[in-house]
Amino acid sequence: MSSQALDQFLSSNIEDLKTKGLYNFIDTLQGANGPVICIDGKSLINLSSNNYLGLATDYRLIDASVKAAQTYGAGAGAVRTINGTMDLHIELEEKLARFKKTEAVIVYQSGFNCNMAAISAVMDQHDAILSDELNHASIIDGCRLSRAKVIRFKHSDMNDLRQQAKEAKESGKYHKIMVITDGVFSMDGDIAKLPEIVKIAEEFDLITYVDDAHGSGVLGAGAGTVKHFELSDRIDFQIGTLSKAIGVVGGYVAGKKQLIEWLKLRSRPFLFSTSLPPAATASSIASVDILMNDKELIEKLWENGNHLKNGLSRLGYDVGQSETPITPCIIGDEVTTQQFSKRLYEEGVYAKAILFPTVPKGTGRIRNMPTAAHTKEMLDEVIYVYEKVGKEMKLI
Repeated sequence: MSSQALDQFLSSNIEDLKTKGLYNFIDTLQGANGPVICIDGKSLINLSSNNYLGLATDYRLIDASVKAAQTYGAGAGAVRTINGTMDLHIELEEKLARFKKTEAVIVYQSGFNCNMAAISAVMDQHDAILSDELNHASIIDGCRLSRAKVIRFKHSDMNDLRQQAKEAKESGKYHKIMVITDGVFSMDGDIAKLPEIVKIAEEFDLITYVDDAHGSGVLGAGAGTVKHFELSDRIDFQIGTLSKAIGVVGGYVAGKKQLIEWLKLRSRPFLFSTSLPPAATASSIASVDILMNDKELIEKLWENGNHLKNGLSRLGYDVGQSETPITPCIIGDEVTTQQFSKRLYEEGVYAKAILFPTVPKGTGRIRNMPTAAHTKEMLDEVIYVYEKVGKEMKLI
């Protein structure tokens, strides 16, 4: 028998989310997550996937996955520190280190785990963290777990960052101070001002930490925002994911050998969670090989991103300050944003509404993510539907 207090809490809060237009209905795909998907028997052009390069359904990754499962089994069987480290894990880490141009890499089960693991393994209650106010939820949770003093600075505001860094340093209260930023901010598609951040960090002796989940495979010839700005030797932590452009699942931290050694000794997800399955590891290796040797998919991604962004801008939609293929269509009101997404769905376009708490209240948007796998004809159809629905709802 469940608690009445729990039942009341859940029912009242779920109903409140529905009333405010903040309730998220979860759809179920029937088949692969490609440029066209099937939901409830309906075929839809898919603009809500993080499968940026279309590699999640690439036959080269699938073949590698199947062969690894047949050779190594379905699961790794243990945590990395007991006997869950396979030669595949070492191969992936070494390959990622070459790709990111760092001394070493440690692989985790997810990008979220990376931030929970790395921040709390280095920072503690005697330290301070300067965090961009729009950083990803996993960074926020990792900061909280560390027990360090968290000081938020205004989004990409270098004057504010410098002032906060100066005050934190001159206070003498903290043993270590870290500055954390996303490389690419996933809801707006803008790029962090890494050169300016590095200058401030070097002036005030800050540890530098970049979560490059949405930059890896997209910027810097695929190696990410740090490579894009040629800062590989001036950033302490580079966080990457294997689940977006790479097309599989997992995450990694890249940096100096001594840092990676420490994370293997003290980061809790590495110590207490079974390692990445062989199939996912092998397919990630295949994906990194593709990125290191062929830039055609990255070029196609950018071409498609620019085509969609230009088309929506011409219609009069607010696509924000995006500097990447991520194309937000900012509507504002949460209920209207939900209705807009529903109408797009009815017209054959799958583009999910992004609402609070993922973005601030009153900034509801459709986050469009064209991929390298979309055709120009698909994107032209999307632009046509946006025009039709926008005029119908008097949004343009």
